[in-house]
Amino acid sequence: MKILVFGASGATGHELVKQALLQGHIVTAFARTPAKLTITHHNLSVIPGDVVNYKIVADTVKEQDAVISALGAASPFRYDQSVTDGVSNIIKAMERHSVERFIYMSFAGVKDARNKAGFLIRHILSKILATEIRGHETRENIIRRSSLQWTIVRPTTLTNGKHSSQFRSGEEISTNRFTSTISRADVADFMLRQVGDNRFVKKEPLVMY
Repeated sequence: MKILVFGASGATGHELVKQALLQGHIVTAFARTPAKLTITHHNLSVIPGDVVNYKIVADTVKEQDAVISALGAASPFRYDQSVTDGVSNIIKAMERHSVERFIYMSFAGVKDARNKAGFLIRHILSKILATEIRGHETRENIIRRSSLQWTIVRPTTLTNGKHSSQFRSGEEISTNRFTSTISRADVADFMLRQVGDNRFVKKEPLVMY
C-alpha cells in the first residue's frame, strides 16, 4: 500500500517509516526537518515541508492509500497552533482527494481516557502536560467531525524500548499500575496494523503493556 507518514522525522515517525518499509509498503515521509530521518530505501520518498502549507500537504496526500500522523508539538508545555492547523489541512486534503483512511496518534492522558491509564497519567502527567493534552483533545474533535475512516490511537507513556509486538489494545482496556508505558516501536506496530484492519475505524483505542 501507499502510506503517507506525517511527523516522520520524530522518534515515533521514524519507527513508522522503518516498519512500514519492512512490511513492503511504499512510504512517503513528510518531515519539516528531513535530515533527521536517517532511513534510505527504494520504496521511500521524503517530502520536506510544513503541515501549515496546505498546497504541499494536498499535493502529497493525493493518490495515497492511507495517512498516518505522528505529529507533535514543538514543546509539550506550549500550545502549538501549527499542529492543529496542520491536522486540519491533512483532513481537508484527504477529503478533497478521496483518501479515506487516517490514523492519528494522540495520548492516553486526554480527559475521557486518563482514568484507564494509571495513576501517573491520571493524577500527575495530566496536569504537567495539560497544554499538550488540550492540543490533542482539540485535534481529536476536528478528526471526529471529518468524513474520514479515522482511528485515534491513544498510547500511554512512550519509551524508546524494543519492538516486542506484545501489547494490549482496545477502548475498554485499563491498568491499575502506578505507571503504564509502551515503546514507540510497539505504538508504530499497532498504528500500521490499522491500515488494513477496520476493527477500530471511528474508534479511539488505548495501547499499553
